[in-house]
Amino acid sequence: MDKLNAMSVFIHVVEQRSFTKAAQLLNLPRSTITDAIKQLEAQLNTRLLFRTTRQVNPTDEGNLYYQRCKYILSYIDESDHDFLHAKPQGTLKIEVHGIFAAHFIIPKLHAFLTEYPQIQLQLTESDRYVDVIKEGIDCVIRIGYLNDSELVVRHLGHIQQVTLASPKYLEKYGTPNTLNDLKQHFMIGFYSTARQKPLPLEFIVNQQLETYDLTSMIQVNGAHSYSSAAAEGFGIIQVPRYGHLKDIESGELCPLLTEYQVPSLPVSLLYPSKTLVSPRQRVFIDWIVQLFEQYPLDND
Repeated sequence: MDKLNAMSVFIHVVEQRSFTKAAQLLNLPRSTITDAIKQLEAQLNTRLLFRTTRQVNPTDEGNLYYQRCKYILSYIDESDHDFLHAKPQGTLKIEVHGIFAAHFIIPKLHAFLTEYPQIQLQLTESDRYVDVIKEGIDCVIRIGYLNDSELVVRHLGHIQQVTLASPKYLEKYGTPNTLNDLKQHFMIGFYSTARQKPLPLEFIVNQQLETYDLTSMIQVNGAHSYSSAAAEGFGIIQVPRYGHLKDIESGELCPLLTEYQVPSLPVSLLYPSKTLVSPRQRVFIDWIVQLFEQYPLDND
């Protein structure tokens, strides 16, 4: 039995003046109660209780130890209560794609920070692989399919993708009208730290996924460079629709092959542990899951 539990047993024995009654209250065998008291007396090298056939009474040392045990366990209970019932506070580090954060999260943050004013949010933006534990990240929001991960994963929804190219590119190479036409075209090669080979263009045809690995004049590993290269006419791209609405409206980028379905991308929330979640992590996790239940990603 650990020290705190043994101290609790000792308190009950003193207050009940009985090993048997203490055992009944704690729903423990009487032998366990006896062993706990013997363990304490051996550790302290002090006799704590006078035992008679009719009653148990504390010694002078036992009375002093009883008062200390009461104080210690009461302090622990109060501390637990303070943590359990206090408003979450402290710095919360969230790793998220910048455009996604600007479009979906930041406009909704007023409500979260009003409810939890003692939380300081730190949003970090990156397309690279993040070592969550080493870098002290509380939560990561990722777009796309995940490699096997030891992190806890919560699904937030799916986002729509669109196939785009610039007028400059289409003027030079023509507009593909069918998937077969893609053989004559170029794509911007996009690769990540998790995948060194550029991602192909993807379409769903007759409920089957078809992939097209086109020649790339340029390969990049950043979302901003990916879009910029397309705007400059270096090839075709497939991107989340929400991040390019202004480009489409302005005519800087043109939708292609709109009659063909493009797979949507999953959006996931990842965090290190299901059991050791801080109060500030828990309220953010609950908030963002509820946010995307209320405002589904695939509606945008």
